[in-house]
Amino acid sequence: MVDWELRPALASDVEAVAELRAVVMRPDLERLGRYDEHRVRQRLRDAFEPEHTSMIEVDGAFAGCVALRPAEDAYWLEHFYLDPELHGRGIGSAVMSRLLEWCDRENAMVRLNVLQGSPARRLYERHGFAVEAEDPVDVFMVHGPAN
Repeated sequence: MVDWELRPALASDVEAVAELRAVVMRPDLERLGRYDEHRVRQRLRDAFEPEHTSMIEVDGAFAGCVALRPAEDAYWLEHFYLDPELHGRGIGSAVMSRLLEWCDRENAMVRLNVLQGSPARRLYERHGFAVEAEDPVDVFMVHGPAN
């Protein structure tokens, strides 16, 4: 397991996150015929809320991010991106466990959507997310509180 930590995001982190999003999502978006190199970055810029975002650092360097946005009936897990060179090293799973432990203490449901066919879906299923709905592009998943 690699040494990692979460730190609060700053507004100035938006471009690093937009670039990482473009790298991480490119294979799935291309497979779905939806990749646009400008749109993939701009959608992140338009939706980036540093007050709900944590930056993932590995050995003190930017490695990814995750957002947990409050909504009326749940938290939305969004913008969960990790440098592809770090996939498979337990970091994503450890981050997910920490977030879900916090949400369980809050007795809160967590919702997310993942692109159809994305390998990230396996991570979410391993952590107890269940499919709530799906369409040709997205799979909407939910995780109930453990309490």
